[in-house]
Amino acid sequence: MIDWGAFLVVAAASLVATAAVVSLYSFGLRFRFLSRIDATTGESSRPAWATVLSYLCFVLSGCAVLFGIYLIVPFFHS
Repeated sequence: MIDWGAFLVVAAASLVATAAVVSLYSFGLRFRFLSRIDATTGESSRPAWATVLSYLCFVLSGCAVLFGIYLIVPFFHS
Protein backbone atom coordinates (compact mmCIF):
# COMPACT_ATOMS: atom_id res chain seq x y z
CA MET A 1 0.00 0.00 0.00
CA ILE A 2 1.30 3.44 -0.89
CA ASP A 3 1.60 5.97 1.91
CA TRP A 4 0.36 9.02 0.00
CA GLY A 5 1.13 11.40 2.83
CA ALA A 6 4.80 10.42 2.84
CA PHE A 7 4.84 10.57 -0.95
CA LEU A 8 3.51 14.14 -0.90
CA VAL A 9 6.06 15.16 1.74
CA VAL A 10 8.92 13.78 -0.36
CA ALA A 11 7.55 15.42 -3.52
CA ALA A 12 7.17 18.80 -1.79
CA ALA A 13 10.64 18.59 -0.24
CA SER A 14 12.14 17.73 -3.63
CA LEU A 15 10.37 20.63 -5.30
CA VAL A 16 11.47 23.12 -2.64
CA ALA A 17 15.06 21.86 -2.61
CA THR A 18 15.29 22.00 -6.40
CA ALA A 19 13.90 25.53 -6.48
CA ALA A 20 16.35 26.60 -3.76
CA VAL A 21 19.43 25.19 -5.51
CA VAL A 22 18.47 26.60 -8.90
CA SER A 23 17.66 29.98 -7.36
CA LEU A 24 20.96 30.13 -5.49
CA TYR A 25 22.91 29.30 -8.62
CA SER A 26 21.02 31.80 -10.76
CA PHE A 27 21.45 34.55 -8.15
CA GLY A 28 25.15 33.70 -8.11
CA LEU A 29 25.30 34.17 -11.87
CA ARG A 30 23.36 37.41 -11.66
CA PHE A 31 25.66 38.86 -9.01
CA ARG A 32 28.73 37.61 -10.88
CA PHE A 33 27.85 39.54 -14.02
CA LEU A 34 26.47 42.61 -12.28
CA SER A 35 28.43 45.63 -13.42
CA ARG A 36 28.12 49.36 -13.51
CA ILE A 37 29.71 51.89 -15.79
CA ASP A 38 31.82 54.60 -14.20
CA ALA A 39 30.58 58.02 -15.34
CA THR A 40 34.03 59.61 -15.42
CA THR A 41 36.10 56.92 -17.13
CA GLY A 42 33.42 54.93 -18.95
CA GLU A 43 34.88 51.65 -17.69
CA SER A 44 32.78 48.81 -16.39
CA SER A 45 33.33 47.62 -12.83
CA ARG A 46 31.68 45.19 -10.44
CA PRO A 47 30.95 46.19 -6.84
CA ALA A 48 32.79 44.21 -4.17
CA TRP A 49 29.56 43.21 -2.45
CA ALA A 50 28.31 41.62 -5.68
CA THR A 51 31.44 39.49 -5.93
CA VAL A 52 31.10 38.34 -2.33
CA LEU A 53 27.42 37.52 -2.77
CA SER A 54 28.06 35.62 -5.99
CA TYR A 55 30.71 33.43 -4.34
CA LEU A 56 28.43 32.91 -1.34
CA CYS A 57 25.56 31.79 -3.57
CA PHE A 58 27.83 29.40 -5.47
CA VAL A 59 29.20 27.91 -2.24
CA LEU A 60 25.72 27.45 -0.77
CA SER A 61 24.40 25.79 -3.91
CA GLY A 62 27.45 23.51 -4.02
CA CYS A 63 26.93 22.57 -0.37
CA ALA A 64 23.28 21.74 -1.08
CA VAL A 65 24.30 19.50 -3.99
CA LEU A 66 26.94 17.74 -1.90
CA PHE A 67 24.44 17.23 0.92
CA GLY A 68 22.00 15.69 -1.57
CA ILE A 69 24.69 13.32 -2.79
CA TYR A 70 25.50 12.46 0.84
CA LEU A 71 21.83 11.59 1.43
CA ILE A 72 21.55 9.47 -1.71
CA VAL A 73 24.74 7.40 -1.40
CA PRO A 74 24.46 5.00 1.56
CA PHE A 75 28.23 4.40 1.73
CA PHE A 76 28.75 7.89 3.20
CA HIS A 77 26.36 7.58 6.13
CA SER A 78 26.04 3.89 6.97
